[in-house]
Amino acid sequence: MANRRTPIERVCIFCGSRLGNRPIYRSHAARVAALLAERGIGIVYGGGSIGLMGVVADAALRAGGEVIGVIPEVLMAREFAHPNLTRLHIVRTMHERKALMSDLADGFIALPGGFGTLDELFEIVTWAQLGIHTKPVVLLNSGDYYRHLLASLRHAVDEGFIAPEHAGLLAVTDDPEEAVEAVLTYHPPVAIPRWMGREER
Repeated sequence: MANRRTPIERVCIFCGSRLGNRPIYRSHAARVAALLAERGIGIVYGGGSIGLMGVVADAALRAGGEVIGVIPEVLMAREFAHPNLTRLHIVRTMHERKALMSDLADGFIALPGGFGTLDELFEIVTWAQLGIHTKPVVLLNSGDYYRHLLASLRHAVDEGFIAPEHAGLLAVTDDPEEAVEAVLTYHPPVAIPRWMGREER
């Protein structure tokens, strides 16, 4: 990967379509969105008006920020597309949703969420591992929500399925301010081995 820093104009936020059981999830989501908006950084997200997705959109819009939603047709009714976004892209499939969110964003922050959030997070980290992009990927571990996931990732490193340098492609913090700062100050590694389909002999 080249050591070239891309200016951060928009950040994609992955997060749940539910609020979760603890207030910290909502407060951290709102704080991240407001911090980005206050710095003039646009937000790209899943386009919904419910759960943490709605919290993110509402907080950024209140702060005068640009908010771009990307939602597939099948979820228009289920996730209740937000009516007040700067722009809403309606796509046909989940695959198109993830590809467009990636194309529109210069970095990524994952907040607490379920299967969909994990799917989006791991796909974008895998793309970094494969050298498809050199954008920052940050996991906000609000209230230690991701402690078990992080333990599983450390186990995968220990067992030889994830290279330590690839594990470093995912930055982790439990602080919203640090999450935003990590995205905005990220510098791609000078050189990092790409994933290979076979072990080196």
